[in-house]
Amino acid sequence: MDELVELTHDLVSIPSHEGETAAGDYIEEWLRAETDADVTRDGVGNVIARRATDSPAASEGVGAPGEGSESASPDADREGSSTSLALVGHHDVVPPAASQVEDGEYVVEGRDGRLYGRGTADMKGSVVASMLAFRDANPACELVFASFVGEELGGNGVRHAIGHGFSPDYAIVAEGSTNYSKQGVTDVVVAHRGRRASTLTASGTAAHASEPDAGKNAIYRACDAVGIVRDCEVPTVSVLGHDISGSVVVTEIDGGSAWNVIPDTCEVTVDERTVPGEHADLGSVEEVEGVEWTVEQDLPPMECDDAEFAETVLAAARDAQDGDPEHVTKPHATDAGWLAQAGTTCVVCGASEPGEAHTKDESVSVDVLRRCYRIYRNAAERVS
Repeated sequence: MDELVELTHDLVSIPSHEGETAAGDYIEEWLRAETDADVTRDGVGNVIARRATDSPAASEGVGAPGEGSESASPDADREGSSTSLALVGHHDVVPPAASQVEDGEYVVEGRDGRLYGRGTADMKGSVVASMLAFRDANPACELVFASFVGEELGGNGVRHAIGHGFSPDYAIVAEGSTNYSKQGVTDVVVAHRGRRASTLTASGTAAHASEPDAGKNAIYRACDAVGIVRDCEVPTVSVLGHDISGSVVVTEIDGGSAWNVIPDTCEVTVDERTVPGEHADLGSVEEVEGVEWTVEQDLPPMECDDAEFAETVLAAARDAQDGDPEHVTKPHATDAGWLAQAGTTCVVCGASEPGEAHTKDESVSVDVLRRCYRIYRNAAERVS
């Protein structure tokens, strides 16, 4: 078992759906033992480490886990660079299926070149690839590693870090980007959608159902609002030449108290996927009498605002694999949205494939994890 596989196995096996402390401890202890970085653990459990360009590890020529490094050392003298690049992940996971837990630990199995278990794809495998690249790279700038808590709960960890001064110039967020443009490649995401969750609350007046005109039917009002949602136009924007479109859909409706009572309240849940700088016009539902619109959650979208950075990471990805990766967009919100909103230039690049995350059969390719290690190391040695 090589180093990358062993570390991934160990980190994935640590439960982190109800509390991330043990997984954070593992990451922190490894960073302190394996690097000379400045390692911190903040008040909510985020693990953040920083390496300057003159770190001794940058001149030791440490090889890739299980294979030789494909990264060339940069020629320029980089000491004193003020640019910072963060390799970003999260070590919390969604609750596991019953089959993914045994004797208080997550079950991790290796077969057919893949690792199976809760968090292998989303995203402890890519966290480990980031840890190793952080240790082994000869960075062209200040190199930062960050593994956040609470990503699955809406970005609680990254928001805390940003609020306490976490502000790298650039970031590669290690969420999934594999097999997006084609099978067998790990692409570079230059934009992703956000998510705005809303509740429409329709109010009316109760009455006996035998005299419907004596009341104001909240379900009818809610249905009028649903019609407006259904007809909403969703925006499309272009990021570095790639179009990304939003969506909006009603996902729940709850109203009424009895078969013979005109309902005086009804609630509708709306899921909206947002794009950079644009939203659907959901506020128009309040034109319906008795309807109130409330935003419950608003996870920001991400767009890369620096074409040169995006090209640098894409070149690093090309040199790390045999396939031909591309710039792509991603349908899911990630911590990159919060970072971009705060001013960090981001891309997303990681091992998870579409359909792997949050499933009872979640898995990740070991070869792709090795590829991600090379991508992150390559990028760290080129961004300056």
